[in-house]
Amino acid sequence: MTSAPRLSLPRLIAGLLLVLLLGVPALALPGPADASLLHLEGPVPEDLGVRGGSLSPCAAPAHCARADWPRTDPEAALDALVPILETTEGVRIVERDGPYLHATATSRLFGFVDDLELYALPASGVLQARSSSRLGDSDLGVNGRRLAALRQDLPGS
Repeated sequence: MTSAPRLSLPRLIAGLLLVLLLGVPALALPGPADASLLHLEGPVPEDLGVRGGSLSPCAAPAHCARADWPRTDPEAALDALVPILETTEGVRIVERDGPYLHATATSRLFGFVDDLELYALPASGVLQARSSSRLGDSDLGVNGRRLAALRQDLPGS
C-alpha cells in the first residue's frame, strides 16, 4: 500500500502563487502600469489636496514625507517636474489643476500605492511636496527618498 505524497511548505507556497498568478486575469498578464505581482492599493486618503492654502502635514512620519522647497518660480519648478513624473515607471498623474498636482506611485513588486502631491505657492516662493503611503505603518524611507530624488531633478538644485 502506498501512501499519498506529503505536501511540503515550499510546494504549498509555490502552488498558491501559481493559483494566484493563473487564476486572477489581472495578475496573469500585467500591463505596463500594473506590472507588480500584487496590487495593494488601499483607499484614497481623505487629507489629499490643498487645505487652508497648504498641503496637509504628515500625520505619521513613518509612512509620509513632506517638504517645502524654496524656489524663485515655484510654478516653473512644478512644470519642470511634470515630464519627469510622466516618464517615471510606476508614476501616474491623477490630477493637475493649476498650481496643484496629485500623482500616484505604485511599487513594482507588491503594487503598494503612494500618493504624491506638489503645490506651487508663488507668493511665498515655495514648492510644497508631500508623499504618503496608503497602507502600512512604515514605508522604510521610500517616500522621503522619492522627495529627495524629485528635489534633485529640480532645475538649479
